Formats: sequence, C-alpha cells, structure tokens
Amino acid sequence: MSQFFQIHVDNPQARLIRQAIEVIQKGGVIVYPTDSGYALGCSIGNKVAMERIQKIRALEKHHNLTLMCRDLSELSTYSRVDNQIFRLVKNNTPGPYTFIFKGTKEVPKRLLNDKKKTIGIRVPDHKITQALLEELGEPLMSCSLILPGQSHTESDPEIIRDLLEKHVDLIIDGGYLIEQATTVIDLSEDSIEILRAGCGDVTPFE
Repeated sequence: MSQFFQIHVDNPQARLIRQAIEVIQKGGVIVYPTDSGYALGCSIGNKVAMERIQKIRALEKHHNLTLMCRDLSELSTYSRVDNQIFRLVKNNTPGPYTFIFKGTKEVPKRLLNDKKKTIGIRVPDHKITQALLEELGEPLMSCSLILPGQSHTESDPEIIRDLLEKHVDLIIDGGYLIEQATTVIDLSEDSIEILRAGCGDVTPFE
C-alpha cells in the first residue's frame, strides 16, 4: 500500500517534501503533481523503479522518457543543444513543455530512446514539483500519468489513489489538476517538430 501525502500547493511542507525524497532515494515510485496534470517519478539511477513506471504506463520500448529539471542549468549536462535552440527553450520555460533532445553521456543509456538516443527535458512551473527537485538535487526520471487506454493525464488524486495505491510507493495530493499533458517539441534534429500539442502554446515553435 502506498503512502498518501497532502502537500500544500503554495507552501509545500518541508517535512513532507523531505519524506517524499527519502522514498525516491530508497528506490520508490511516486505520483506527484505538475503544471500539466499528475506524473510518475523515480530516481534517474534506479532501473527497477523505471521498469515499474513503464509497466504502469504500458509504455512502448521507443517511448521518450523525461528528465524533470529544476531549471535550464541542467540542460547542457543531459542534452546537446546549440545557442539558438537554448534561447528558444529559455523563452518558454518554466512551463508545460517537454523538449526532446539528443542525450549526453550523463544520461543513463536505459533512459534514452533506443533508436534516436534522445531524452525529454522538462522544467515545470509548479511549486510542489520545484520543491521536490530542489530537495533531490538532481533531475527526476518522469513521465505523465496517462494510464493504458486513456488519452489524458489523471487529475483527481483520490481516483489515482484507488487505481494505483498498490502499484506505487507514494501519492502526493496536490489538489485537482487539469487533464491535459505537456506540449512535446522535438528539437533533436535540424528542424523543429511538434510531436504533441498539449497545454503549452505551440505558436513559438511553428
């Protein structure tokens, strides 16, 4: 059975944030709120936790996983990006976007798309997520909580609890959220490709 924390959206309780990070560091899988619905997260170094997330989501082998980052200072560590693209990303973060880049050697191979060697990078605009990332001190391996057969992110923490309390280690209740996932922009090649139009405005990338 998973733990269930109610964390204040505007003033996240430091004690609960620390306890959530302890769960992650011990190899746990968490459900947590973001600026585009709820997401699944685990340590970037834990293979078993990553595989648990892939099973919950029933993800295909080629699905791009995401590194949830505190800010863009981590962008060059985990992805290959030129100055022009960096400025474009900087102008649209933090926010509900997932950017796909070629990964660097700092990204564990198992997290990369096995065909394109790409990784998703995301800088969220959400206080609970930012508090988690600040306490963790490194990116969170993450993907949107879109359950098999669904086309939208889960938004109701009580429903999530009913569905997943036997499959994850912690559910963070950050209130009722929107059901729309991030906008996904592929910046890994010479041209910009919009892979998914979500709650982030696509206009700057067209």
